[in-house]
Amino acid sequence: MSQNTLKLGIPAGSLQQATAELFQKAGYKITFSSRSYYPSIDDDEIECLLIRAQEMARYVEQGILDAGITGYDWICETGADVHEVTELIFSKVSRRPVRWVLCVPEDSSIQSVQDLEGKRIATEAVGLTKAYLARHGVNANVEFSWGATEVKPPRLADAIVEVTETGSSLRANNLRILDEVLQSTTRMIANKTAYADDWKRQKLDNISLMLQSCLAAEGKVGLMMNVRRVDLPRILDGLPALKDPTVASLSDPDWVALNTIIDEQIVRTIIPELRAEGATGIVEFPISKIIE
Repeated sequence: MSQNTLKLGIPAGSLQQATAELFQKAGYKITFSSRSYYPSIDDDEIECLLIRAQEMARYVEQGILDAGITGYDWICETGADVHEVTELIFSKVSRRPVRWVLCVPEDSSIQSVQDLEGKRIATEAVGLTKAYLARHGVNANVEFSWGATEVKPPRLADAIVEVTETGSSLRANNLRILDEVLQSTTRMIANKTAYADDWKRQKLDNISLMLQSCLAAEGKVGLMMNVRRVDLPRILDGLPALKDPTVASLSDPDWVALNTIIDEQIVRTIIPELRAEGATGIVEFPISKIIE
């Protein structure tokens, strides 16, 4: 075991698998046991603890954890004073931010947040909801919801504030969105005292770099090909790239090797065009990390 150890919180629940997959791509293998809240990781300098995302910021602020992965929404909900190391745009379903939205039944007479004066609102994010209502000058009864929040209107609540990625669950329960309360993405956060420590700060910055490199590579592929030197300007003009492509001379002075990174979704279009322009030996290869 290393003399230095970073205590890292891994979010239990909906973000658990997505977090493990991202760490795997970055080179860190996290293994979960059904009977333990202490996942193993193939890095002797990291000690993992499985914690609900809702509680993560509080434990990081208190120094029980040096750092953790959680949502911006739960940082706001707890009001935790932590250092944000990096934003990691991933979630349990998509790579889009999740949204906390104010919803009412489709047939409700409530048309705006002002119509909620004196009404009952059910939500898991009580703090977020109260802050939102305060910004709009509305007084309502905000109740904590232990789950199945979508089914509570209209009998148990006049409205709800609920998190959504696709909106499918809200539509399935005949709810309409009145307003957006907050957009949230995943963040890596650190205890401020821990982040002031040189070794822990460097460790966290290194982890952040590797995680971000994997996110940057998503949806990207590499292309390499041989191009006649006389055709190079024309091919470069029509070639989208992350940065300027790499061009290297070959043993034949009339030819060059070209390497570039492009969006995977345009490969099927760009390869035939490159071939028609005279490129040969075209090879597509996967990209796992991109570091600027």
